[in-house]
Amino acid sequence: MAKKQPRFLRKALAFALCLLIGVSLTLILELRQVTASSVQPLLLEEKIGEKSTQYLSDSNLIQQGRELYQAERYAEAVNIWRSALKAEKNLSSQAMVLNYLSLAYQQLGQWQQATKTISSSLNLIQNSKQTTAQTKLILGQALNTQGSLQLAQGKAEEALNTWQQATAIYTTAGYTQGRIGSLINQAQAQQALGLYLQARKTLAEVEQTLENQPDRQLKTTGLRSLGNVLKSVGAFADSRRVLQQSLQMLQGGANVSQQELSATLLSLGNTAYAQSNTDAALAYYEQAATTGSASSMTQIQSQINQLQLLIATGQTKKAESLSLQLQPKFSNLPPSRSTIYSRINLAKSLVKLGTKGNAESAKLLAIAIQEAQNLSDQQAESYALGYLGGLYEQTQQWSNAQDLTQQALQIAQAINAPHISYQWQWQLGRVLKAQGAIKPATSAYEVAFTTLKSLRSDLVAINSDIQFSFREAVEPVYREYVQLLLNPGENVESSQEQLKQARQVIESLQLAELDNFFRSACLQGQIVPIEQIQQSEAAVIYPIILPDRLEVILSLPQQPLRHYATKISQPEVEEIIEQLRENLEKSFTTPEGKLLSAKVYDWLIRPVEAELSESQVKTLVFVLDGSLRNVAIAALYDGKQYLVEKYSIALTPGLELLGPRPLRQGRLKTLVAGLTEARHGFSSLPNVSDELKAIESEVPSEVLVNQKFTSSELRKQIDSVPFSVVHLATHGQFSSNADETFVLAWDKPIKLNELKDLLRSREQTTPEPIELLVLSACETAEGDKRAALGLAGVAIQAGARSTLASLWSLDDESGARLIGQFYKELATKQVTKAEALRQAQLSLLKDPDYRHPLHWASYVLLGNWL
Repeated sequence: MAKKQPRFLRKALAFALCLLIGVSLTLILELRQVTASSVQPLLLEEKIGEKSTQYLSDSNLIQQGRELYQAERYAEAVNIWRSALKAEKNLSSQAMVLNYLSLAYQQLGQWQQATKTISSSLNLIQNSKQTTAQTKLILGQALNTQGSLQLAQGKAEEALNTWQQATAIYTTAGYTQGRIGSLINQAQAQQALGLYLQARKTLAEVEQTLENQPDRQLKTTGLRSLGNVLKSVGAFADSRRVLQQSLQMLQGGANVSQQELSATLLSLGNTAYAQSNTDAALAYYEQAATTGSASSMTQIQSQINQLQLLIATGQTKKAESLSLQLQPKFSNLPPSRSTIYSRINLAKSLVKLGTKGNAESAKLLAIAIQEAQNLSDQQAESYALGYLGGLYEQTQQWSNAQDLTQQALQIAQAINAPHISYQWQWQLGRVLKAQGAIKPATSAYEVAFTTLKSLRSDLVAINSDIQFSFREAVEPVYREYVQLLLNPGENVESSQEQLKQARQVIESLQLAELDNFFRSACLQGQIVPIEQIQQSEAAVIYPIILPDRLEVILSLPQQPLRHYATKISQPEVEEIIEQLRENLEKSFTTPEGKLLSAKVYDWLIRPVEAELSESQVKTLVFVLDGSLRNVAIAALYDGKQYLVEKYSIALTPGLELLGPRPLRQGRLKTLVAGLTEARHGFSSLPNVSDELKAIESEVPSEVLVNQKFTSSELRKQIDSVPFSVVHLATHGQFSSNADETFVLAWDKPIKLNELKDLLRSREQTTPEPIELLVLSACETAEGDKRAALGLAGVAIQAGARSTLASLWSLDDESGARLIGQFYKELATKQVTKAEALRQAQLSLLKDPDYRHPLHWASYVLLGNWL
């Protein structure tokens, strides 16, 4: 028996490590693939020294439970572990079993039982007062489990604290897998809290630990886990680099596990997919499928991902051939959650292949429902029922669709799974709407919207893989609900309440898009609704792009809301906007450009010209939707004048502003940093010198140029002096990918999350935010239709009250002139920031050399316009 104890303990700890990473990620049904977690767990054993082992019961029941859990048969594992708990007399074993039970309850969505059992486990360990090595390790496991439960319930700060305790215990015990697992979990909690730099530092520490790891197998598997987490936090380039390292080690080693190799190739495929590199993703998925053993779960997941990509890229014949190969493989799979999810994913792909696949899809989903019921896996059952309801919706069998959707919804609500519930609430709304039941449909959409709103941070912090499906699985809920509110039925006008709700919904979509962009809930701090700003003298205009029309809601001071619409399809809107943008960036005025500009003016402004004039508003504030964010609004043309000739213009991501107030001219201290020389592959910006001189001549300034403009010096200056304005005149890019949004310093490109950390560092010493952030010479990424998300993202993450930035880069004399005039207006006249920008733009517009919008229209003011 003595020889067996260390081996058993190693098995117990190795099993616990399987549960270290990713347990906290609530399971969601992705459009691509369903997995038990977005992070692959470490499945390795590490020898624990003989001296540290104490007696732990080698119970067959405990082992049976572990095997069932690893086979994803959670309800059966619970039953076995309950029996084991009754049989156990040893306190350490009891604590360990309670820990296991909590993990299984979490997988089943039974949060109350999960909380109760992990509390009991911790109490047992702490009351036993044993300080042996294995008791500490069991305590580490229990803390890790408690952290996963806390994060799943949205308590990210508590989870981080708990995982820090677990890391300390594992470090002291010299248990490397545990330390790696708990550090990766810490990074997920830090990401959820918006502590991006800390999350990256934690992951860098994991990478360093793995670099120094002599155990080759632990190193390769650990690198794969790290790569998966880096993908989930949006660091795609780092994810690919780390996964490539894992792959190279596996390919260069002896006695390589084909399953390990296949799993790493699958991860590389997922990262390439996240980077929109479909060719690379397809190649990796194909390799993963041929490397893994026949009918293994990794092979099937790889082929399903491959199938979905083939369909998405229009390779229908290849997709049909692959689907025929896939279907027989399920007969060899044991029932488990992964098997059920794979059936669902295959069924969804077959539906996309056309009506021929509907019968086979229905069969797959019916088997999935039966398997889920046999396993008492309510989460999997809800998914399978809901997607079968969705299949009936597609075939217009409304009664069956409604019945199955309601069943799926009841189960999701019973297990308190809002991330599943909202999908069926939305589906129910669609089914009811299709049957002409507009009032109940609107109610169903309202509930789906409310559920999504409550999930704002969880969708990105806990269910990070929803990033891939946001545009298909989240965005349409908002747009379809707005469509119902603004068009409630034949000959029925939307009420004021419906207009207010539509406005709130579209604003919530703006915030959800930004959350999705950052992978964390981002708009925090003191926020004030626009309508409470007494001195605003502003009209707020909300254009909303719907599939068949462009709706606009107008809010005038002290007046009821009104709305108007243009019958035009979404693709037409997007095409006109793209053509307008191209024309505005030409160095000469074209008749086509003016016509396009007038067309957008007709959509947004023409129907309310008279009301705007009568209300005597001075500023138009736009809450722009979708591709409209790429439009230089100042250049809209009424046939005689540009819009900027009549109004000051500002943009905001939503109704709420960060503590708005006017800029105090007498205290205008400016930190100016710029690059004139070529750096890091970017060209020189010779006109930046003139821009910096123009600023210095108008306002008191601290200037950092070229070698002095480093990220560390910028932080030092921001921390030491309370500048009201920070002006960065350098190359930069706004992208729909946070990892590709940056400004260039002398030492390196400062990426978005680091920029946020740098600009907000002074919050620790002074609560006053930066009044104005100016990003000159930056531009939106070429060919990226959603690049303006990055611009709005920088504006919000910087924590500045206002941000002035350019949609396209202007490295010529006009840029320096406009900026100089802007500061002159701010420093010498009692005007708002929006009016100062307007006057600067007009100064160029009146100059025959710079009359074309190319020279003045790219600058936009985001946030507080006062």
